[in-house]
Amino acid sequence: MTGETDLSPARLRHARFAIAAVFCAHGAVTGSFATRIPWIQDHAQLSAGTLGLALAFPALGAALAMPLAGRINHRFGARAALRGLLSMWTLSLILPSLAPNLVTLCLALFVYGASAGMADVAMNALGVETENRMGRSIMSSLHGMWSVGALVGSAAGTLAAHTGADARLHHLIAALALTAAGLIAVRGVLDLRSAENAEAPPGFALPPRSALLIGAIGFCAVFAEGASLDWSAVYLRDVLRTDAGLAAASTTAFALTMAVARLVGDRVVDRFGAVRTVRVGGVLATLGGVLVVTVRHPAAALTGFGLIGLGIAVVVPLAFAAAARSGPAPAQAIAGVATITYTSGLIAPSAIGAVADATSLVVSFGLVTLLAFALVVGAAVLRPKPAAGKVAATNRDETVGIRP
Repeated sequence: MTGETDLSPARLRHARFAIAAVFCAHGAVTGSFATRIPWIQDHAQLSAGTLGLALAFPALGAALAMPLAGRINHRFGARAALRGLLSMWTLSLILPSLAPNLVTLCLALFVYGASAGMADVAMNALGVETENRMGRSIMSSLHGMWSVGALVGSAAGTLAAHTGADARLHHLIAALALTAAGLIAVRGVLDLRSAENAEAPPGFALPPRSALLIGAIGFCAVFAEGASLDWSAVYLRDVLRTDAGLAAASTTAFALTMAVARLVGDRVVDRFGAVRTVRVGGVLATLGGVLVVTVRHPAAALTGFGLIGLGIAVVVPLAFAAAARSGPAPAQAIAGVATITYTSGLIAPSAIGAVADATSLVVSFGLVTLLAFALVVGAAVLRPKPAAGKVAATNRDETVGIRP
């Protein structure tokens, strides 16, 4: 990538804060949408089953559109591509609440997911490029800022729902505000472009094999995340017979440890490297899973879900970073990993439910525990391959960034 010549420490710090603000805005859209799903369901007059069908379309749209992001990045440059794709994403928040029936909601959610996926690829690719130039890990905290944005968006959505606000008005105001905030944030990101003689990536292509292996690690982490977020409260209520308040606390424990771990994870990655960090995280997540399925006590389950969140928190940011450094087409590799992780997030809740129906929730979380242990076994795929003529930017043999 070529582009800016001013890569002073002050400029890089400014670029880091700018891309962090982009991640925050992206997360805020997700949080704003999620809190108004009940309103959207009532407005479109959908049953639980048809709503579930509609909610599959964001992942479908994302999976089909993400491979296009690499070509858009190449054609317009990182900053311009991110400006357009992020604006598409923030403005797409308006669409679902306008849908009067199942067909229009599915179409709206397809566009919503497609714009989300392309913006996701663009901002992660630029986040990795910024990390490379800074020579230290920042991807974990960037994803932590996404979690902060999702929390802010969901808090505002909860307030709007509590006051009985029409979701169409709420989402219009939120979309315009987040579009403005996103455009301001994008002004500060690095302005990088592909070299003039660089070959344009294909409009639609399968990710490289290395990205598939990295994506498998991301798949395990996101599966554990989706299972824990959606089923931990049910586990405490149905298996351990706790009250609703204590059951809900398990979700809070999981989400809180994930957010905190992501915000502070960069220091750990810089100190120990990506591979060791994920291996230790896999051990913690495995221990958490063992506590959940073997010690039938609420305190053990709460601790276990917290350990799962702590253990998997930095895996996806590191997977994106490793994918970007795995070959000559970073955006294409990131798109491949993102597609795999989106798919995992889509199937995890239903897979846990299917296994629980056939056996029990305890067996379902035994599966989660096995996938957590897979992080320990497969962490080595995150070890970057040193580029010719470049120095690995790490304290040890496991690089987390590449100095220019």
